[in-house]
Amino acid sequence: MELRRLGRTGRDISVIGLGTWQLGADWGNVDEADALAVLDAAVEHGVTFFDTADVYGDGRSEQVIGRYLAAHPGHDIFVATKMGRRAEQVPENYVLRNFRDWTDRSRRNLGVERLDLVQLHCPPTPVYSSGEVFDALDTLVEEGRIAHYGVSVETCDEALTAIARPGTASVQIILNAFRLKPLERVLPAAIQAGVGIIARVPLASGLLSGRYTAASTFPADDHRNYNRQGAAFDVGETFSGVDFETGVAAAQDFSALLPAGTTPAQGALRWIIDQAGVTTAIPGARNIDQARKNASAAGVPPLPAEAVAGIAALYEERIKPQVHHRW
Repeated sequence: MELRRLGRTGRDISVIGLGTWQLGADWGNVDEADALAVLDAAVEHGVTFFDTADVYGDGRSEQVIGRYLAAHPGHDIFVATKMGRRAEQVPENYVLRNFRDWTDRSRRNLGVERLDLVQLHCPPTPVYSSGEVFDALDTLVEEGRIAHYGVSVETCDEALTAIARPGTASVQIILNAFRLKPLERVLPAAIQAGVGIIARVPLASGLLSGRYTAASTFPADDHRNYNRQGAAFDVGETFSGVDFETGVAAAQDFSALLPAGTTPAQGALRWIIDQAGVTTAIPGARNIDQARKNASAAGVPPLPAEAVAGIAALYEERIKPQVHHRW
């Protein structure tokens, strides 16, 4: 597993990490034994970076990771969590008092004295421009509650605002073969500033895994069912904002562009980590097999130039009109 420096944290992490939203049981039930087995399988295959949030299962994801860390003290696992989405989404809630409360809860959930990385979890856009917010984050570092801080964003403009802040260690942003806009300005700016890039929704909510057809359905408690129109949160988080039917058809074309022997998920993840400026991609996994297969993408050779050109053309023709102007 290749390791890369996560921006201003100074820490090296695996280029394939593990997103743990699913382990909070927000995508359907995942019992704790299965969740722990997923974490174990990922680590066995070289993953050293877990991404979670205080809102995933209302803390369940953090708690499961905390139990895993306690049972495996020798592993050098870097855990990034997020804060802010458990409160009403108004800028007035992003203050030091709440930050202390939120991070204290995450510290308890994870069973650690100091959090490796805390990310603002897609807050209201004005938060990124608030000097008081970043002063408060600096205070958390000074107090030893957190080692580093970053942001998780919805838009490229939000990412660029955060990158300009001297204390921002990392930016988490949706980046995949169906979301290319960050390549234009965000990744170059991150390289110049020394900020890490964490690519989330790397498989476009599973579209780029090639598993789905136009007839596929999802459980009632799965965001791919209830958030297709953005009723619960930003629609860009579900299928990267692409309508399902268009996404399924484009995913089939994407698969056809890959070299023989490369699975769609491997190709999608390899495409991401081939991009200059990307530190890690964080696919989720609901079972051991998915965790192993996702980690294996790090061992796939870089995609050939003809495949990369074909993916760019596919995006221009099929996907760009739906997403490029929005995020």
